[in-house]
Amino acid sequence: MANDQLRLEDFLPYRLNRLADAVSREFSALYRAEYGLTRPEWRILATLGEIPTMTATAIGAHSAMHKTKVSRAVAALEKRRWLKRTSEESDKRVEHLSLTAAGRQAYARLVPIAKAFETKLLAQIPARQRGDVLQALRLLESAVSLSGK
Repeated sequence: MANDQLRLEDFLPYRLNRLADAVSREFSALYRAEYGLTRPEWRILATLGEIPTMTATAIGAHSAMHKTKVSRAVAALEKRRWLKRTSEESDKRVEHLSLTAAGRQAYARLVPIAKAFETKLLAQIPARQRGDVLQALRLLESAVSLSGK
């Protein structure tokens, strides 16, 4: 009855989740040691570094974070003076978030750390297979509707 059982260690969603968590933990050790950032804070900093102005709701959707985590991370980044809120003129309930000059400087210092981490990680895959791995990730993202965000 082997077909009636699920071997969790071979189940693709489980493997992807474990891998994503392990990579995230390893990378977070770098920015936590250097800047004391949490994972949600890093994600918001990186998101706003790429897309200069967003609402908290849009950041949560973009980075697949629960609104509570987004809210706490926004407050922490604001306390550091790395993030600012600007109310929308037509609807004061809507706040647009963006990095301050200090936030942009922190982001600029973290980009090389992130790129070096990615380069080191990809170096674990033989060069002739890297493109295949990245293409497989794109296909999986498309299969679960992540690529369009």
